[in-house]
Amino acid sequence: MQRSENKSASNNPDNGQNLAILVELLYVINLLILPLVAFILLAIIFLRKHGSVPALAQSHLEQTIAASIWFGVLFFTAALTFMMLNLVGVTDIIIWTMVIILFTIIHASMVLLGVVGLSKALSGKCWSFPLVGKSLPNNCPQ
Repeated sequence: MQRSENKSASNNPDNGQNLAILVELLYVINLLILPLVAFILLAIIFLRKHGSVPALAQSHLEQTIAASIWFGVLFFTAALTFMMLNLVGVTDIIIWTMVIILFTIIHASMVLLGVVGLSKALSGKCWSFPLVGKSLPNNCPQ
C-alpha cells in the first residue's frame, strides 16, 4: 500500500496552526481556569511573535489578544458601574442580581466565541471575533 504524499494545509507545520491552537487555548484558559496567568502568557507570545508568523497564526494571535483586552475592559467598566450604583444608594440585592446576570451573559458569550475560535484553529482556518475582531488578511485560509 502506498502512502499519499499530498498533505493538506492544515497538517503543514509551517502554516502556524500549532501557534494558532496554542493562543486559542490560552484565551479559553484565561477565561476559565487561570485568568491572569494565561493572559500574561498570551501577551508575551503576542509581543514576541506579532508580525513574524504565518497568516493563520497571526490572525488567531490578534483576535485572542483583542478579545482578551475587550473582556477586561468590559469587566472593569461593569465593576466601576456597580460601585457607582452602590454609592448612589441602589440596594445590594439589585446590584448583585445585575452583576450575576451581566457576568453570566458576557462570560458565557466570550467562552463560546473562544471555543469557536479554537475549533477554527484546530481545522486550520482563520477566525475573526464578531464586533471586536480585526478583518482577516487576504492570504488567510477560511
